[in-house]
Amino acid sequence: MKSSTLKSIYHCKCPRCHEGDLFLRGQILNPTKFSDMNKECSHCGQYFEPEPGFYLGAMFVSYGFNTAVFIAIWVAVSLLKPDYSLTLLLTLIGVAILVLTPFIYRISRSMWIAFFVPFRGKDLPSSN
Repeated sequence: MKSSTLKSIYHCKCPRCHEGDLFLRGQILNPTKFSDMNKECSHCGQYFEPEPGFYLGAMFVSYGFNTAVFIAIWVAVSLLKPDYSLTLLLTLIGVAILVLTPFIYRISRSMWIAFFVPFRGKDLPSSN
């Protein structure tokens, strides 16, 4: 299977080798554990928190995704029900964000680390 940076971002894989998982497996639907990250890649040893506060920038990526969700819902509601109420719009946006938060959180962090850690191949030695 051909490796790509976009695929590794979507699957939340290590940006350096595209093999190891950024996040703990099976926890995305757990409201208290969906944000738990592995400390380092199990395949190449890449450390996933290069410095304190590293993922602060991922907040801006998340903001962009959330804005896109808000606009998409607003346009869809406007097209499907032109006489919508503000309560309907805010309810739909609230539910969508509650459901999408774990996914947006993970994709934002995955994108952020991929901006700074280049892909180096799958056959890396197990050292940083």
